[in-house]
Amino acid sequence: MAEVLLPPLFALMLWWTSTGVLLVLVRSPQRTYVWSMGAMGVLLVAALYGAQWISPYARSPGDAYLSFVFGVAVWAWHELSYLTGFLTGPQKRACPLGAAPLKRFRLAIGTSLYHELAVIACGLTLVLLTWGQPNRVALWVYLVLWAMRWSAKLNMFLGVRNFNEDWFPEHLQFLVSYLNRRRFNWLFPWSVTVSSVVAGVILVRAIGADDVFVRSASALVFAMLLLAIVEHWMLMLPLRSAVLWKWFTETEAERRARLAAGAPLVISSGSKP
Repeated sequence: MAEVLLPPLFALMLWWTSTGVLLVLVRSPQRTYVWSMGAMGVLLVAALYGAQWISPYARSPGDAYLSFVFGVAVWAWHELSYLTGFLTGPQKRACPLGAAPLKRFRLAIGTSLYHELAVIACGLTLVLLTWGQPNRVALWVYLVLWAMRWSAKLNMFLGVRNFNEDWFPEHLQFLVSYLNRRRFNWLFPWSVTVSSVVAGVILVRAIGADDVFVRSASALVFAMLLLAIVEHWMLMLPLRSAVLWKWFTETEAERRARLAAGAPLVISSGSKP
């Protein structure tokens, strides 16, 4: 049973920590971006090599954990390259006022076109590197992150209650003009229902598997999908999800001011992120 219970805890800690580190790097001065991207480039190469190296090994939970970390590391490179502006798209301006929905969608695609092409390229690379091998956890977690990120983007385009616009650095603030703030959109129930069904199937596989590697691998993929589903709900619920990473994003001056005022870190019930 440990092979089913421990992976979600590991995935949760890795998700929380890696998101926090990315926020710290993105909120740093722009002059540091080149160094951050250089370090992440080395990590990307190491993660791709690691995903191929570990792919023939599927004997223990440790093999699943390593592959999982490599998959998350590959995805982290894409996140940082986009948020720092190194790899975005040809459209770098706010959406024109009154633009028709189809035009707004086309322009929105243009804001991240190069990023999306890079995501596809890395996905195909992982497919080739792990082809025919028993340990493809890196590929599966990468595909989960890709699919759920696209789902989240479409939901934000159609309209959600919450999106953390303050997470966008100044050079990407124009992206807010492509998003809508609404209490509900027609895609959201489909997104959470389909992903929940898939998560349930993976969980059943994890619980019913006799092989310890399969249990751990399935539980890790399930955990990442579950976290993505939770992130979807955070888009709609009147909660400030950004508070989860306040420890990383709060400056020393802000922390001192908050402590002096006796204000705790709380989740607001307001609709503005």
